[in-house]
Amino acid sequence: MSSFRTVFDTYEWSTIEKEIYSFSSQDVQNVLAKDKLTLEDFKVLISPAAKPFIEHMAQRSHELTKKRFGNTIQMYLPMYLSNECQNICTYCGFSMTNKIRRRTLSDDEILKEVAHIKSLGYDHILLVTGEANSTVGVSYLKNAISLIREHFSNISIEVQPLDQEDYETLINEGLYAVLVYQETYHRETYKTHHPKGKKSNFYYRLETPDRLGKAGIHKIGIGPLFGLEDWRVDSFYTALHLKYLQKTYWRTKYSISFPRLRPHEGNVQPKVEMTDADLVQLICAYRLLDEDVELSMSTRESEKFRDHIIKLGITSMSAASKTNPGGYTVDKQSLEQFEISDERNTDAIIAMIRSQGYEAIWKDWEKMGS
Repeated sequence: MSSFRTVFDTYEWSTIEKEIYSFSSQDVQNVLAKDKLTLEDFKVLISPAAKPFIEHMAQRSHELTKKRFGNTIQMYLPMYLSNECQNICTYCGFSMTNKIRRRTLSDDEILKEVAHIKSLGYDHILLVTGEANSTVGVSYLKNAISLIREHFSNISIEVQPLDQEDYETLINEGLYAVLVYQETYHRETYKTHHPKGKKSNFYYRLETPDRLGKAGIHKIGIGPLFGLEDWRVDSFYTALHLKYLQKTYWRTKYSISFPRLRPHEGNVQPKVEMTDADLVQLICAYRLLDEDVELSMSTRESEKFRDHIIKLGITSMSAASKTNPGGYTVDKQSLEQFEISDERNTDAIIAMIRSQGYEAIWKDWEKMGS
């Protein structure tokens, strides 16, 4: 069966990289004069030549986002269920080789965390685990979704890639969205950072959104981990992936996230630095390419940056996140996956959003018959 791999294999990383770094100021101006942009235009907007045009891009991004999403920011919160993992990932605090205390939440502990999250007002929850099929496999995830589905209108997961039939099982339990990040689309670099475990299978991970689309998931979230490779080239491949998915699984909604490497147990340093200005440029470029894609910003980023990005294209945001299992009420001292940067509580984030003329949205849809 066809998959994104067929498209991916027709592109060469080095060729894309050379093209992105070859554009001129005139190329950028020509692209910005267009109403509808192509993937070739996107290359231009993420190039170094586009840096002097960020303010123009930001203004246009703001207008397009407001037109499609209004003055709203969708709120969500991650809940970490387990830090057990069977993979070696050089950049992750949960990596199998890290000598840390492992924890997987029980049913009672899950419900205790849920009660706290609901008391803050959240109706969108993201369930996160390490990648350990033997401990937090499909049966564990199915049980967790069944436990909490009456409490949330929207349940998403960020866990190990699964087979199509497994996703179908979880969708039937009430799963709404799946976030699956390729980390990097550079095959050699990917292998360097994932030397052992099921995650070392580059193409199995690459084809995960295809399995999700075939399973009929409502929303798929994609994106790289910025810092492992050149962010410009990885971002082009993400856009290529997005456009393929939208064309192939057109009933599904899509989101893109922008995680940059943060301090963690392994402490890998970024290969290529992505500055705040670079990230603003990229967010605006995605919005100019696609008016409908959801763009999400986590607490990995600083207070100052998140305050300034509200009006530039972001549509969803987390607040007061804990990246360790049981981190809200059950076990606040368990090891976190990475350090968050914006540590403000939910009320402070809501106040910030409102101060900029935006509304924090807790719920944006409801299942038929609910």
